[in-house]
This record gives sequence, C-alpha cells and structure tokens, in this order.
Amino acid sequence: MGQGLNRWWRVVGGLSMNLALGSLYAWSVFVRPLEQEFGWKRADVSTVFTIAVFVFGLSFILAGRMQDKLGPTKISIIGGTLVSVGFFACAYVNSLNAFFFWFGVMGGVGNGFGYATPIPVMSKWFPDRRGLAVGLAVAGYGGGSAIFGPMAGNWLIPTYGWRTTFIVLAVIFFVMTMFGAFLLQNPPAGYRPAGWTPAPATAKAAATAYDFGPSEVVKTPSFYFLWIAYALGTSAGLMVISQLVPFARGQGHSIELATTAILVGAIGNAAGRILSGWMSDTLGRLNVLRLMIGVSAVAMFILFHVGASVAALYLMVFAIYWCYGTQLSVNASTAADFWGTKNVGVNYGLLFTAWGVAGIIGPRIGGQLFDKYQNYQVAFYTGGVLAIVALISELIARRPTVPAAAKAPA
Repeated sequence: MGQGLNRWWRVVGGLSMNLALGSLYAWSVFVRPLEQEFGWKRADVSTVFTIAVFVFGLSFILAGRMQDKLGPTKISIIGGTLVSVGFFACAYVNSLNAFFFWFGVMGGVGNGFGYATPIPVMSKWFPDRRGLAVGLAVAGYGGGSAIFGPMAGNWLIPTYGWRTTFIVLAVIFFVMTMFGAFLLQNPPAGYRPAGWTPAPATAKAAATAYDFGPSEVVKTPSFYFLWIAYALGTSAGLMVISQLVPFARGQGHSIELATTAILVGAIGNAAGRILSGWMSDTLGRLNVLRLMIGVSAVAMFILFHVGASVAALYLMVFAIYWCYGTQLSVNASTAADFWGTKNVGVNYGLLFTAWGVAGIIGPRIGGQLFDKYQNYQVAFYTGGVLAIVALISELIARRPTVPAAAKAPA
C-alpha cells in the first residue's frame, strides 16, 4: 500500500470510530420519552448528558497517556466496547441513577478512550495538513448525530420504543468502533510525508520542534488562556446541543422538524471541524478560534428570538454547531502545534478537561434556567456572555516559548 493511501486509511478509521461515538450528541432525542415515562424533570434528565461529558473529559487524560505508551488500537477497542455495553445496558434500566452510571459513567469513559486515539494518530501521520486531517477524523463525532439522531428520533423510538433503540444502536456502534480501532495505528518513528519539510517558525500554523512534557505544558500561560476559552466557548454549544429538541418543540415545531434540527446542527458541527481545521492550516489556529467564538456569541443572543421560524432556527443552530465543532477540531491541532506530537495524547487530554467542565456548565445552566423561567431566553443569553469571556481569553493567548533549559547547548 502506498504511503499516501496508507495514511488516508487512518482517517477512515478515525471517522468510523467517531461516527459511533458522536451519538452522544443525539441524547436530546431521549429527553422527552424519558420524561413522559418516568416523570423526571428537565434538569434531572440533562444531568445524564452532563455526567457523560464530564467523565468523557476526565477519562481522556488517562486514555491519552495510555495510548501514548500502548498505541491507539488497544485503547480504541476498550473505548468502543465500553460505549456499546453502556448503550445496551440503558435498555434495561428504570432509574435515573442507573442512567447516570450506564450512559453517563460507562458511556463517558468509553467516549474518552475512543476519542483519545484519532487525534494523536492524525497529528503524527499529517504534519503537513494537520488541521485538515484532524478535522476530517473528528468530523465523524459531529456527524454521528446527523445519522443516529434522526434515525432514533424519527424512526426507532416512535416505532420500537426507546429501549429497543438503545439495543440497536449498541450493536451498530460495536461494529463501527471495532472496524475503526484496527485502522488506527501510529506511523513509524521519525515519519515524514514524501517531499515535506517543516514550516518555518514564523508561519501562522508552524509547529514546535520541541516536545513539551505534561509538567511543562501546565507551566505555560497559553495553556490556561486556551483552557478558559475552550471551557466557556464550548459551554455555549453544549447548552444548545443538550436542549435542542425540547427547545424546538417548545417553539411549536413538530417532533420531525425538531429532530431534523439535530441533522442540521450535526452538518454544521462536522463542517466546522473540517473546514475550520483546513482554514487554520493557512490562517493560523488562534485566528480561526477567535473568529468562530465571536460568531457563536452573537448567535447565542439571537437564537431564542428566531426559534419560531424553521428557517431561522436551522440557520442559527447550524452556526452555533459550526463554531462549537471548530473548537473541538482546531484546539486539538493547536495542542500538537504548540506542545509537540510526542506527548500529544496526554497534553491534549489536559486541555480537553476544559470540555469536560463545559459539560457541567452548559447542560446544567440550560436545564436549571429552563426549570426556573420555563423558557430558554436567560439560558441562551448566559451562553452568549460565556462565549464573550471565552473570546477575551482567546485574544490573550499566545504561542508558548520553548523552556530555556531546552535551548541551552549541551
């Protein structure tokens, strides 16, 4: 197999893995069926999603460290198995605490292990097109809900019930993640694409030649500014993702139109990961992040007021999901560029904890403020403010400098 084709197969593996894992974003299709059957409050059901995202973010650090040492295939198999088992078990539970464990904890850990592998693999195979390759691989995570959200919301749940839906999805996810796991392999040590030379340090998307260790990463000011921007910027997106179907239904739309909003958002999410990743290869990682977080802030203030119009709802959802997907893609490439690829699994895992915290902030604010005001206006305005603070932090962030000890001659 030629070198070029060989590395693009890794992208196929990442897509297959992330398409299955991205079903996490389709959680909102289960919100109303569970509320109707068990009488749970919106904030309580939203907590299931919150736990999954938070555990996902935390487990990513461990998974990143393990894949740096053991390789991506083994870690991917663990992740795919845990997600599939978690979904299968959800079909048989009758309590909120059981959902907290099987979907929240088990599914969250499975997502952390499964998602930890494609990003380092792409960063190592594609030093020449890192933003685009990482964007393509993680686009599956955004696009998964475009497939499984409508499949579950428009067909499986109405026809067979939510319990059977969990079983069907579990089987599909197991097949997809095992296929992806065996394609996710690292390149040989010292690999470089044919004819490629590293970009000069002055380039907007230049990568460092020094591999930072985790203890060095947390000593750089850029880590904290990026972390704050990542946490607050994605909180806005996760607020909308976790509440999208109930919000659309509350605006008077049918279940079919509300579920289609997931498809529209998923397309935006995937497009943002791919196209913003591609743009960042030329325009620079931080410039693209700043632009998209700014757009997200504006869209959050508009969404509540235009939600009754199908066209306007879809347009704003597309924009918010695009900006959200951008952050998941471009931050991953930024970590590899800023701190090197040798330890990118654990280094990006440290930064990715910001997304885990966002999983607490966004869905909880959305659910609790809805329960208090019985509409989403205050919640979405709050998301807009969080995005503005994220933008300020992103504007302050700068490329880290190599430690002085590393520059000193031997």
